[in-house]
Amino acid sequence: MIELRTPTQIDQMRPAGRFVASVISALAEKADVGVNLLELDELAHRMIKDAGAESCYIDYHPSFGASPFGKVLCTSVNDAVLHGLPFDYVLQDGDLLSVDFAAAVDGWVSDSALSVIVGTPREEDQQLIATTEKALAAGIAAARAGNRLGDISFGIGSVAHEAGLKVNLQFGGHGVGRTMHGEPHVPNDGRPGRGLKLRPGLVIAIEPWFLHSTDEIVFDPDGWTIRSADGSRGAHAEHTVAITDGDPIVLTARD
Repeated sequence: MIELRTPTQIDQMRPAGRFVASVISALAEKADVGVNLLELDELAHRMIKDAGAESCYIDYHPSFGASPFGKVLCTSVNDAVLHGLPFDYVLQDGDLLSVDFAAAVDGWVSDSALSVIVGTPREEDQQLIATTEKALAAGIAAARAGNRLGDISFGIGSVAHEAGLKVNLQFGGHGVGRTMHGEPHVPNDGRPGRGLKLRPGLVIAIEPWFLHSTDEIVFDPDGWTIRSADGSRGAHAEHTVAITDGDPIVLTARD
């Protein structure tokens, strides 16, 4: 069921957005050569506790997961792009790291993701991250009352196709509110003018993710970590966005 939020409820969602943004920023600053993925998860865990927030991940167990997630943060490295389960891995020079984090504050959820390069960057990785962020901006720009869901998808997909990238449609954006994942599903490619009419009060996570040279994915044995089928690297960007009578509100905007 698709739920619309009142202006008061959207205001009540702002603290969750600010908190998630602060954690994402802290993780991006912490990520460096020699840092263990478990240290990043520990940082996020500590920030959740200090803020009196609630993790959306630790007990999460959808049908595709081999077990409850058990961590509070997704860390996807290099050819991993989504749902990376933190494990005992020390970041190396040149790694492409994507972090995805969702948490609830006072019962309201926000969700955000960011990709960064650890140490020495590769030009192709910088371009991939820039394309993913550009696609996110295009999706947000289309998130206006009166438009259609397909306009958001088209905006994202157009940026990808212009960069010569293929788009996987198995995972994409989603509704956000009292829970992390709700209706509607927001594909990362589509046709303009099609689909659900966007109305004020709809709150969605818009999240493009792309791989260098494929749209095919495989799962790790952990049932969570999603990798490219050909070993190429991936990037991921996400914001929680509220549709209003005017401009969209990016609840997880970072300073």
